[in-house]
Amino acid sequence: MAKATLTISSKNYSSWSLRGWLLCKMSGLDFDEAPVDPSDAEMRQELLLLSPTVRVPRLTHGKVQVWDTLAIAEYLNEAFPDAGLYPKDVARRAHCRAISGEMHSGFYNLRSALPMNLKARQERFKIFSGARPDVERVKTIWHDCLDTYDGPFLFGRPTVADAMYAPVCTRFRTYAVTLDDRLEAYIDTVLDWAPMQDWISGALAEPEEIEELEVEF
Repeated sequence: MAKATLTISSKNYSSWSLRGWLLCKMSGLDFDEAPVDPSDAEMRQELLLLSPTVRVPRLTHGKVQVWDTLAIAEYLNEAFPDAGLYPKDVARRAHCRAISGEMHSGFYNLRSALPMNLKARQERFKIFSGARPDVERVKTIWHDCLDTYDGPFLFGRPTVADAMYAPVCTRFRTYAVTLDDRLEAYIDTVLDWAPMQDWISGALAEPEEIEELEVEF
């Protein structure tokens, strides 16, 4: 099969690109990155042709084209069943899918109030009241998983769930969200994870003139 291509946007700002990229890395897929800048009018037109939602990432693997993050996860899980993207145990697998789906479809206020920006660091940041329940819900999900499956990742080892919540780890660090030691240790685990280190290096190397976009990544 032809080598895969993953279309992504800014590594500094695009949380959905990060999720899809991590999933591809975790699966062992051999892929090329195809970065596009949707702030450029011509590139925006190209993205519209790739996906009607103007969202990234978009995976092209032979004749397969997938642009929804969870759809990418499910495709990669089927294509690379030995990669362990989901836990083997049926109950754990269902739990992993549930919290991954919750991140995929929810937490709008958190994403709006704490946009991903790997280059930024706030010593103090007041989270508006509408986003606080989202922050508390993430804390609850993380504690539940870490208490149940003993860490250091949400299900012991890296899974789809960690890829889905990895951008939240960066947001909590960027905006100095107060966490207990257990959750700080989980964020350390994710940020020290080799694929995350590769992504962060790419984000820090991006030119400063890349602008954050109004579309939700």
